[in-house]
Amino acid sequence: MAEQDDATRTTLEAAVYRRLVAHLRERSDVQNIDLMNLAGFCRNCLSNWYREAAEAEGIAIDKDASREIVYGMPYDQWRAQHQREATDEQRAAFAQNKPDH
Repeated sequence: MAEQDDATRTTLEAAVYRRLVAHLRERSDVQNIDLMNLAGFCRNCLSNWYREAAEAEGIAIDKDASREIVYGMPYDQWRAQHQREATDEQRAAFAQNKPDH
């Protein structure tokens, strides 16, 4: 792999993040519990990581604002429109595999 300077790496990583968020917005059929059970993170994790990164740079952002950045709408609105009740199997898998982050 060709060596990249920090600015180029940051630009590419930001583009990948934006594409991931856009993809997750398009795939509202994929529930957060599915993401957690399969990948160990979900949209809420991304919003928390966004908020933590902002705070590390001295930028105050609350949980609702960071979630709206990831979800593309207020979290309660997304939940009302897209979130389904988790199945017993999904809950059991989550309890067994819940990431510690």
